[in-house]
Amino acid sequence: MSLLEVKNVYAGYIRDLNILQGVNFRIEPGELVAVIGPNGAGKSTLAKTIFGLLTPNQGSISFKGENIVGLNSDQIVGRGMCYVPQIANVFSTLSVEENLEMGAFIRNDSLKPLKQKIFTMFPKLAQRRRQRAGTLSGGERQMLAMGRALMLDPDLLLLDEPSAALSPLLVNSVFEQIAKINQAGKAIVLVEQNAQKALAMAHRGYVLDTGRDRFEGLGKDLLNDPKVGELYLGVSKLS
Repeated sequence: MSLLEVKNVYAGYIRDLNILQGVNFRIEPGELVAVIGPNGAGKSTLAKTIFGLLTPNQGSISFKGENIVGLNSDQIVGRGMCYVPQIANVFSTLSVEENLEMGAFIRNDSLKPLKQKIFTMFPKLAQRRRQRAGTLSGGERQMLAMGRALMLDPDLLLLDEPSAALSPLLVNSVFEQIAKINQAGKAIVLVEQNAQKALAMAHRGYVLDTGRDRFEGLGKDLLNDPKVGELYLGVSKLS
């Protein structure tokens, strides 16, 4: 049984105007799966639909064997899935430590070992634990957003464009942390504009185009598929 399975999903922001046009998608426990595609292909819409921010007009979404269509985001979080949006993903007026505590809002056990685990994973956050989140660099905010989601120890982490608007150096740092999170056993759906980096680190990948899953396969195979290069970058091969 797949950890998450999306079948023939149609969804959008306006009634009867679907951005997703019958998307199929799955992820297995412990996998890192990249979702790439041109701007407007429906990548972020897919993530929001999975997480209950949008309700499909057609199709099914199952998580750990349970239908989650119609559940709100809080209910989905309670079942073991967390989502890190592209923007507005930290509480800027709160400290780093307070942000982490906010991430564990449904837990009733001690937060100290959880926070220490996150600080070990993200040493820069430990150094800035009392600093306001709004004063962090872009890369540090992304790390904090991921750390806050991990405070719930989810089975699946949805990351929506984590490298957006970051410098190349910060992009590398964020991707290194994503790899470490996955290596620790977390399944990750990585919705990403940086196709080459995403596919290079992914177990499998999907290429969306005009709301449809046009290609699916191993990350390394998609990375070297000339058809994928033509669709996404306008070249004969991703390099």
